[in-house]
Amino acid sequence: MTSTILYKGDLRTELTHLQSGTVIENDAPTDNKGKGERFSPTDMLASSLGSCMITTMAIRAADMQLNFDGTKIDILKIMSSDAPRRVAGIKADLFFTENFIATDEQKEQLIKIARSCPVEKSLHPDVQVDVTFHW
Repeated sequence: MTSTILYKGDLRTELTHLQSGTVIENDAPTDNKGKGERFSPTDMLASSLGSCMITTMAIRAADMQLNFDGTKIDILKIMSSDAPRRVAGIKADLFFTENFIATDEQKEQLIKIARSCPVEKSLHPDVQVDVTFHW
């Protein structure tokens, strides 16, 4: 088992990661009767994509002995305007620091790694993923 999820009422859940004991709370978003005081489940989905991309790239960057520290990814979740309610798209902008120095070949490898991360490969094909790399 990976996690347990407890409904705490008021459209809030508490997620516990069993291996580490880390606890995260989720709220329903304000546009779906929630308070929006925490990440929503769909925020977590979009953010998981960004985290997966940057983590898998960091693994490959370390193998190439590249300084990946400080790399940042901004995520924009786009919800569908029609039913059923769902994530229609995710826009990701990756920003690298001035200390990140890579050849064009290394950059291409990192792009390939990011675009084949397990979370992106798990998304439904209808979810439009737009990624921009700001070298």
